[in-house]
Amino acid sequence: MTRSVKIESILYYLDSLLGIPEFPDYDGAQNGLQVAGPDEVHRVAVAVDASEATVTDAVGRGAQLLIVHHGLYWDGLRPLTGRSFRRVAPLIRGGTALYAAHLPLDAHLEVGNCALLSRAVGIEPIGRFMKLKGAEIGVRGVLRTTRDELVGKVAQAVGGPVRLIPGGPERVREIGIVTGGGGSAVAEAAGAGLDTLITGEGSHHTFLDAVEYGVNLLFAGHYATETFGVKALGARLEAEFGVEWSFLDHPTGM
Repeated sequence: MTRSVKIESILYYLDSLLGIPEFPDYDGAQNGLQVAGPDEVHRVAVAVDASEATVTDAVGRGAQLLIVHHGLYWDGLRPLTGRSFRRVAPLIRGGTALYAAHLPLDAHLEVGNCALLSRAVGIEPIGRFMKLKGAEIGVRGVLRTTRDELVGKVAQAVGGPVRLIPGGPERVREIGIVTGGGGSAVAEAAGAGLDTLITGEGSHHTFLDAVEYGVNLLFAGHYATETFGVKALGARLEAEFGVEWSFLDHPTGM
């Protein structure tokens, strides 16, 4: 049964679960509460991005709290005008708080994007892989299969197409997972003894990196690989506090 909960209780739970106060991140991430809201929460919305579309959707659904992976402040200090205003104003008018968790949500071994994508593909994480800002973000595991079969497993997990750059062996075993924009981790993958890297997207040079380092590289979409964590947070809040939650699906195609 849905019930109202003090927002301070939810914020404390999320901060503690994800280690928000001490987890390093890019300056624009601003992990934690980004826009204040009401004292009580009974309906939560979760989304990948704090875009105009997701903000409007959350407010329209009557959510008192919107939880996102990519928050508002990537451009640094900017006037609250234009698109910045159009993102924030509906939250304030609608009484909807905004909470963001970027690298902490990628890295978490229970509710994190990397670990959950890994398990969805059938790979139990057995170690960490790739550091950002001094924190271990990705996961690694073992799955003995062909790279074409792996592509199918990943496509099923993310519900969309997967691009394979076949730089490594046809039969795979040691696999790393870094969700989002992890294409630049090819050299690190090779150095860690991995034959395959699963990520969301990468720059042009990552094709050459994969071929020349001998690593299979799978691009499954930045958005698609980062839907897992926010959904897991919604389910956690329902289990812990009895609040209603919904996933706002606004894919970017990237």
